Amino acid sequence: MTRYVDVDAATMLALERHEAHAHAIPSRQVRELPGAIALVDPVDPEPFWNRLQGVRWPEDDAGFDRSLTAALAFFASVGRVPHVWPSPAHASPRNLAARLQAHGFHDIGGGHLMVLVDPDRCPPVKPSELPSGASSVVIRTPADAGPSDADDIALVLAESFGALPGRTASLAADLRMTLDDPRIVLALVREGGEPAAAAKATTFGGWTYVSSVGTRVAFRGRSLAGLATRLALTAGGGAPATAYLGVFSGNEPALRLYDRLGFASVGESPDLLLE
Repeated sequence: MTRYVDVDAATMLALERHEAHAHAIPSRQVRELPGAIALVDPVDPEPFWNRLQGVRWPEDDAGFDRSLTAALAFFASVGRVPHVWPSPAHASPRNLAARLQAHGFHDIGGGHLMVLVDPDRCPPVKPSELPSGASSVVIRTPADAGPSDADDIALVLAESFGALPGRTASLAADLRMTLDDPRIVLALVREGGEPAAAAKATTFGGWTYVSSVGTRVAFRGRSLAGLATRLALTAGGGAPATAYLGVFSGNEPALRLYDRLGFASVGESPDLLLE
C-alpha cells in the first residue's frame, strides 16, 4: 500500500523547480513565467519535454482566465502543444485540473511524486546482492564510462519506456553529453553481459532527483531496477535525505519498489495536454 507524506507549499514549489532544471540538462530551457515554470526543448516537440509545472494562478475566474490565456500564448510562441503538470499538492487554483479539463485539456496519464522519508531503507549495494552473472557500472565521470555504456543505458531506457523507433541513438547522444556533468550519476546493471536495468540521479541545490529508472522486458521481476536505483542514489556513500522521484499512475510494481526503498507519495496528479 502506498504511503503518503505532507510537504509544505515552499517545499513543493522547490521540488517542482528543481525537477524542471534537472530535466533541462543537457540542452533544454527553463523559463520562469508569471505563476508557472516552463520547460522547453527547442528541438524536440515531445510533450514530456515541453510543459508548465509549478502552476500558481489566481483563484478568481478573471485572474485564472488571464493566466491561462497567457500560457496558451506562450506555447504558441514556442510552437508547442499546451501541456500542464498540475502539482500533487499546493496547486493554485485548488481545482486547477478540473478547470483545465473544462477548457479542453485531457489527462494523458499522470503520476505520483515521491520523496525519500527513510534513507536507511536505501543502503549502498553490496556485491553479494547482485545476481549470479550480473555486473554493475556507476558513472560519475567520463573516466568511469566504458565505450558502450551510454548506448546500453539508452537501450534500457528506450525499451523500458516504449520509445519510438530511432530514439535510442538520440537518448545515447543526450547521455554522452552528461558524462562530464558532476551533478549526474548514471547506474547500469548488466546480466549475462546484456544491459538489463538503469537509473540516473541528478543532484544540485540541496536536492537529488532520481529518474530514468527502467528494466528491459526480458529482465523484469528480478529486482534489478531497485539495485540500479540504489547504485545511483548511494554513489556518494549513502542515500541523500532530500531525494525524490516520479512514478506513473497505476505502476504498482514501481510503487511497491519505492515504498521498500523508503519513499512516500506527496500525492497523485494528472498530466494534462490540450489535444
